[in-house]
Amino acid sequence: MRWLNQTRPVVALARDLMDEVPKGRRRFLLAVLLAMLASSSSVALLGVSAWLLSFAAMAPPVLYLQPAAVGVRAFAISRGVFRYVERIVGHDLALRMQTALRVRVYERLAATTLIGRRRGDLLTRVVADVTAIQDLVVRVVIPFVSAAVVVVGTTAMFAVFNWPTALALLVTALLAGVVLPWWTQRASLAVDLAAGPARGRLADGVREVARTSTDLVAYGADGAALERLLEVDDELRRLEARGAWIRGIATGGQLVAAGVAVGAALFFGTQALAAGSLDPRMLAVLTLTPLALHEVLGTFAQAAQTHTRARSALGRVAEVLEAEPVGTGDVVPGEGAPGLELEAATLGWPLPDGGVAVVQEGVSLAVAPGERVALVGPSGVGKTTLAATAMGLIAPLAGRVSRGGHVGYLEQDAHIFATTVAENVRIGDKDATDEAVVEALARAGLPMDPQRRIGESGTTLSGGERRRLALARLLVGRRDLIILDEPTEHLDRETADALMADVWRAFAEHPVLVITHDPDVMAQCTRVVRMDPAAVSDAPR
Repeated sequence: MRWLNQTRPVVALARDLMDEVPKGRRRFLLAVLLAMLASSSSVALLGVSAWLLSFAAMAPPVLYLQPAAVGVRAFAISRGVFRYVERIVGHDLALRMQTALRVRVYERLAATTLIGRRRGDLLTRVVADVTAIQDLVVRVVIPFVSAAVVVVGTTAMFAVFNWPTALALLVTALLAGVVLPWWTQRASLAVDLAAGPARGRLADGVREVARTSTDLVAYGADGAALERLLEVDDELRRLEARGAWIRGIATGGQLVAAGVAVGAALFFGTQALAAGSLDPRMLAVLTLTPLALHEVLGTFAQAAQTHTRARSALGRVAEVLEAEPVGTGDVVPGEGAPGLELEAATLGWPLPDGGVAVVQEGVSLAVAPGERVALVGPSGVGKTTLAATAMGLIAPLAGRVSRGGHVGYLEQDAHIFATTVAENVRIGDKDATDEAVVEALARAGLPMDPQRRIGESGTTLSGGERRRLALARLLVGRRDLIILDEPTEHLDRETADALMADVWRAFAEHPVLVITHDPDVMAQCTRVVRMDPAAVSDAPR
């Protein structure tokens, strides 16, 4: 019952995605039909070949062999053609469904924030887990449905000539195609279900090490970080090895089942031949055809494991689609008076289980036009959460937040895209003209060619240039409230002072909230607001 409860949402999701694809159900039926024809051609090829060899051993006139020879050539060619076309149709359907699912996920994430999420695990869900719909369609559903038809058809054909052989073939086919895959799935269920979350943790660890590698080496913590990462990698390796071991046993069982089918066909066929109820030419057909049929079933043990992993992966994607949004994905202009005001605000966000994560309570803060307010406090106390609340990305759990006009946010590590300088600046205003881009760069103190191409994550720029490029995004559009998040972090003193001089000059009349640990920046602010786990105090300077 629990297995069915976990499977139903995935089946419903697959049906919805198939309905989103133009003529999706027709494409699916066509793929199943082509897979069935390809498998039938394989079975027929071996059956007709066996009949041809048996008949040729009786030395008939050569013209009597021509129809069977033509059949062998036809089935040999059609097997490859049907399989090729089935791969095209099946993968086309699966990729269209994957595209539809990925768009759903992107639309869902675009309407919320990433607060409270593990970024590496989320990246795994968006990139790797979404592809599970392709595995489900191409490697599980289509092969199983088409093989079921082929097994029934082959068994019915055998029953015409010798029903004991047909019964033995059906039993061994059920053993190889149903029982052993079911056992494989149950035996490796825990392993396959744990593999997806383990990949998510590994992605989290890799992202953490990649982003903080310089600091880890500087503080001598790289060894411990790599050790934690390798522990997760070893766990994933053990899971994969356990799954492969179980799959190997099942594959061996399928080979035994194929051998039993051949032996049973030889036994019952010989008896029928001795009794005179079987054409001598059909003995080879009954004996060799099960080999081709069981070849069709050979991948079902792995397909059973793929089904579990796909179900787990799509379940993780469904969690993203069904999760309650944490705030909004876009900064909405405020309708209050110019500036920013928080009154007895409780900062935090809702949790998936219906609870809330409270970071700060009773926060009161005001930033008027022309003021520079420094927000300081230990890491993790909720400064960035306050900034997200001030921008309107997340609503306060209690209290009131008022802001006026458009908010500009200078992120601590703003992402720089691998494109031109101009396109990076237009992140701040997608409709900005070339002249506006050049002006924003000049005001940001970055006289750079707008058409210059930048490497991934701004690797071709210095730290100061990356920060000034992010500043140009604020300057290219209208901004009524400015929030700066650690604007001088990782910059040398001279570069930081020059940057802040340009910032103060550009936003002299704006209300500015600065999240910082830099004493020099604090000294240049009108007031300093200190945050700690217990309370928030507004201390005038």
